[in-house]
Amino acid sequence: MVVFSNSKKLSLLILSIAFGLFLFVCDISAQDDPIRVDADVVRLNVGVADRQGRPILNLQKYNFTVYEDGVKQDIAFFEPTVAPFSVVMMLDMSGSTTSFRQNISMAASRFIASLGPEDRVAVIEFYDKVNLLNEFTADKKKALYSVSVANGKGTTNLYKGLKFALDKLEKEGPQRRKAIVVLTDGVDTQLQDKDRAALSSISEENKLTAIKPENAEVLNQVLNNADRQGVTIFPLALPTGDPKRLADPTPAQIAMYEAARSRLQIMADRTGGRLNAINRLEDLGRFYAQVAADLRALYTVVYQSSNEKSRKGQWRAIKLDISEPELIVRTRPGYFVK
Repeated sequence: MVVFSNSKKLSLLILSIAFGLFLFVCDISAQDDPIRVDADVVRLNVGVADRQGRPILNLQKYNFTVYEDGVKQDIAFFEPTVAPFSVVMMLDMSGSTTSFRQNISMAASRFIASLGPEDRVAVIEFYDKVNLLNEFTADKKKALYSVSVANGKGTTNLYKGLKFALDKLEKEGPQRRKAIVVLTDGVDTQLQDKDRAALSSISEENKLTAIKPENAEVLNQVLNNADRQGVTIFPLALPTGDPKRLADPTPAQIAMYEAARSRLQIMADRTGGRLNAINRLEDLGRFYAQVAADLRALYTVVYQSSNEKSRKGQWRAIKLDISEPELIVRTRPGYFVK
């Protein structure tokens, strides 16, 4: 056994403390440097149409070129439009939809009937609560039954429902193509309460422009999760949430309803989906059919980002080119680094 003198023990103690301080300072300094992003795998669901809006369904991997922040990326995986989807159907069963539940049931049933034989669908209802009516299944009869028994009343837990839907989709695995079809007026009760509180100290003449809908924390949590999984969101916006339909509204009411509708648009744009604004309930079935057609016309393009260094929270812009320049491409515009 080696025995140190008291002076040597003191020297070793000082050296140990100094080395520990060096590591601590290095750690603090590293926090200000760009972080390394380990193998970001990005999934894009891509819609392609001609100038008349007709979907193009026969493209191949070589027809697509992906750029991230202007740098060409190698496409690692490609799925044609015929590949199956895992879809969450979300139904707003809050008090504002009570008078037209039959319209909802018939239109949602039409959507389920139009899904492919290998598509898997889960049905969620949301109001005061968020309820899973059936797990993911390819059994259309089971899903149709869920739609027929959907019911509820009271407030609207839209964003809690979206988080729940994304958690369910995560369990479907990284290789599944994923989407959410959400029927709602967009007026989430808790978020509207926050908007109302924020407006309470704003003068009447400034209320209309005071809310910044894109800054809502819960919205960005949903968007970041959808980005990570490659989930496309298709909101079907009910007329009860249309700010133009408010009877003798105050500036605060207009601002809150416009913010709610804007958030649905942001959700669709950011995930590569499409917002369908329903003006007449008779059109609900047609819009569900349009969403089903959109799903059947989506390709999936997967790439591993070549950007090895980036700061947390930094936006990476995605640009997707097609070999036929006259065609129109729709996908999400980018993502934030985690």
